[in-house]
Amino acid sequence: MALHREDDKARSSDLKKITMALASSLIAMSATAATEVDNPVDWFAKGETHGNIKYYFIETNKDKTNLGGPKTSAWANSIGGKLGYKTAKLYGFTMGATFMTTNPFALPSSVDTSIIGRDNAVQLGKSAGDPIAQKGFSVLGEAYLDYQYQGLDAWYGRRVEKTPLVNPKEVRMIPSSVEGGDLSYSFESGLKIGGGYLDKFKQRTSSRFVNIVEHALGTKTEVITGHKKGNVLPAYLEWRDAHHTVRLYNYYSKDFMNLTYFDAVHKHEVNKDFSWSAGLQGMHQHGIGHSRGVMEGDIASYGGKINGRFFGLKVGAKYADSSLLLAYTNVLGSRDNEHNSLALPWDGTPLFTDMITSNDLFTSNYGQGLTSSGGYIAGTSGIKAGYTQKYDFTGVNGFKSVLSYAYYNNSNFIKAQQDVNLVLAYSISDFSLALKGIWVDNNTGNSAADADVKAGETGASIVQIDKLTQYRVIANWKF
Repeated sequence: MALHREDDKARSSDLKKITMALASSLIAMSATAATEVDNPVDWFAKGETHGNIKYYFIETNKDKTNLGGPKTSAWANSIGGKLGYKTAKLYGFTMGATFMTTNPFALPSSVDTSIIGRDNAVQLGKSAGDPIAQKGFSVLGEAYLDYQYQGLDAWYGRRVEKTPLVNPKEVRMIPSSVEGGDLSYSFESGLKIGGGYLDKFKQRTSSRFVNIVEHALGTKTEVITGHKKGNVLPAYLEWRDAHHTVRLYNYYSKDFMNLTYFDAVHKHEVNKDFSWSAGLQGMHQHGIGHSRGVMEGDIASYGGKINGRFFGLKVGAKYADSSLLLAYTNVLGSRDNEHNSLALPWDGTPLFTDMITSNDLFTSNYGQGLTSSGGYIAGTSGIKAGYTQKYDFTGVNGFKSVLSYAYYNNSNFIKAQQDVNLVLAYSISDFSLALKGIWVDNNTGNSAADADVKAGETGASIVQIDKLTQYRVIANWKF
């Protein structure tokens, strides 16, 4: 793997110069909405510029004294964002490209690389704090051709795509993105059907698009699947009207696994001030082909074949500027010779009980696709309560606070994991500022091995640390 060699500094510098040059020229153009044109000159000239400039501060503190380890603290500053351009529409065709960048500064001796280049180091088998992970980078995160005609939509290239199981997870500096293609058709009834082909995945702390299956399994790709590379074939059905949303997704990856996910939400407006909603969800994933035999044959490494299942329920209510959410999820316990957690390697965070730290970015790092955070371990039940308050009634618009609490319990945990998240946010026009506090007791993670051994006992793959606290400051300007 030829990542971060000496000449990368020169490439990075050149790419940043190109990015700045594009910024100067593109911003000077009129950023009008994409319109139909009939000649190649207007195709480019009448396109639209889009992007954001983001400042990000993060500090993470961990107390590992229960494991005989130290108390650690790491933090980082970075500035970056995205700069993109999308052409107008010519005979149904549009093209788009988006540069993404993260540029750390004023770094301490102990760096939190989760907003910089953590995955760049992990891909090389190095630690998350390695100097490679501390280097900023720029990457062409999107470059695609899109064709639309009536309800038909077909695209190919690199794109940021949002689905429950493959997601950009835009909670750090830049998003994750994929390389592949998709074909869908939307009907006037609100029904949309589609399918596609995904070949590569760029994790949000990486400058490199890696084969999507290799990204999940790393150096064990050929051992588990029998192939050096693989792909993912998504198929989906969505239906929406004024009060309902129903989604069904299936992701098939030969000799690795098949995932099927479903959710449905009903919203009801009682009057202009009061509304309520209710939703349900479920997922089943199972190993297929080569991976079944390999993982069942090496219980010590994998716990067994993939066979994950969960369901969830949620209800919500909104009155004027206040809203309340209650949710419950249950990841069903595994049977003998089964891998004991959900495998979600592409930044998918589908659980209704997800918190800011749920299914954290470490499980979507290179080669970590069979690991899991606490809420996704088999046998874990989760409860979440959230309260959102806007303060427009004070006469000062744009302020909002979000307070959330989650409780994750499992018979194989020493103690239940408890999360508290507090977000204080302000937005005006295209500018937003968010202050986030995260407090976790008994923060839990699971390796790729069998999790049926209780945490803290010999051979356990579940690890719990006493406390994790994290603070974030995020200032973002969109244009």
